[in-house]
Amino acid sequence: MPAGPATPAVALHGLRKSFGTVEAVAGVDLEIADGEFFAMLGPSGSGKTTVLRMIAGFESPTAGTVLLGGRDVTRLAPFERDVNTVFQDYALFPHMSVRQNVEYGLRVRKVGRAERRRRADEALRSVRLEGLGDRRPAALSGGQRQRVALARALVIRPKVLLLDEPLGALDLKLREQMQVELKALQREVGITFVFVTHDQEEALTMSDRVAVFDEGRIAQVGTPAEVYERPASPFVAGFVGTSNLLTGAAARDLLGRDGTFSVRPEKIRLDGPPAGDGETAATGRVAEVVYAGPTTRFVVDLDAGARLVVAQQNLATSSADVAALRGTPVRLAWRTEHAVPVPDPVPPTQLSKESAHAYR
Repeated sequence: MPAGPATPAVALHGLRKSFGTVEAVAGVDLEIADGEFFAMLGPSGSGKTTVLRMIAGFESPTAGTVLLGGRDVTRLAPFERDVNTVFQDYALFPHMSVRQNVEYGLRVRKVGRAERRRRADEALRSVRLEGLGDRRPAALSGGQRQRVALARALVIRPKVLLLDEPLGALDLKLREQMQVELKALQREVGITFVFVTHDQEEALTMSDRVAVFDEGRIAQVGTPAEVYERPASPFVAGFVGTSNLLTGAAARDLLGRDGTFSVRPEKIRLDGPPAGDGETAATGRVAEVVYAGPTTRFVVDLDAGARLVVAQQNLATSSADVAALRGTPVRLAWRTEHAVPVPDPVPPTQLSKESAHAYR
């Protein structure tokens, strides 16, 4: 007989959570594959952290079920679930050494001293902190403390590792470095990672798939490329990266179609060759220029009545060069297929049902 689909590492069915009259999670259906790096992305208050806490067992659902590896854990305590959580503030014990911090979960589980030491040193090697076991957390950098928190979570070998904005306290350069390291570590250990973030670039960079949350519901689930290139709603188009939405008279004038269309800023050519076959042309005037080092963003008011943001690499220009374009007329062009139709928002009664197709 052919093999059936693999049991998902995490499965959520009809998950809801209310705090008094506030419905923080309004019906979530989601399946996360074993070994997947899965990101839950959304603005503050969108319900993503509450969903993570219900997976961990720190919050009890008002309705719905949580399954881990096919086992219903909805009413089980956190210590009865085969998961571990890494928090933004690391939650390390300052009076313990690095090794003692990493050993802590094993000591609670009555693992013998020699085995605790062996596994703790192995976990520290996996996060490239070998030789630092005798130090106190205060003697480490922010990135090193984050890796200690990861080692402490990994040492008990959970089936699922939950990460609640673990890089949020780091500076930009270190955060970008840790994004690469965390993804490489996940590949090495093969554990399912469920990662909560409000940082769109972080979610796109690190995850195999992304669930975008909006007002307690999942607005879209897909690979980073699917979510970015083919947003399922105006909210997703606007939240995941910078997007231009053409609608109404501007869409009819420029595209010859009714509806709402997303055009990403990097897809638009500014003052290059005239639009050719298969391209859309537009004219307008530069309203604002934002110089960002490697790139410049031009805010262009179109003659057709809309406003577009255009991103351009600074290959041979300086901040003075691009600033001089403010207020000048410009010609824009983009490939017609890069104006992607954006569906109207899905009614709340259908959203959870559609998100059930999240598991691949």
